[in-house]
Amino acid sequence: MARIKGGLNAKKKHNRVLKMAKGYRGARSKQYRIAKQSVMRALKSSYAGRKERKRQFRQLWIARINAACRLNDISYSKFMYGLKLAGIEMNRKMLSELAINDAAAFTKIVEAAKAKLA
Repeated sequence: MARIKGGLNAKKKHNRVLKMAKGYRGARSKQYRIAKQSVMRALKSSYAGRKERKRQFRQLWIARINAACRLNDISYSKFMYGLKLAGIEMNRKMLSELAINDAAAFTKIVEAAKAKLA
């Protein structure tokens, strides 16, 4: 029985990495060994970036809510506590959308929170 060599699988693996490194500059897109390092780093960074994006959006929503609250003479922290006391369960994304697109509805929510605080 003939010996089976692993060249085909190795070639497939190399091509997969080089395809991912397409568009990289110089040896990073041509040479397997260097491309592999670049791709591994890029994948690690993209994973971290996906986590970072969630943090940045939450930060943005809080800033928007805070700005809208200040227009209604209440701080962000008091507003959120008032919502909790009022039993209004609305996430920050939806609150920020309301603050931007429907100021009247947001004002009603702020009044409900203020009423529970007083």
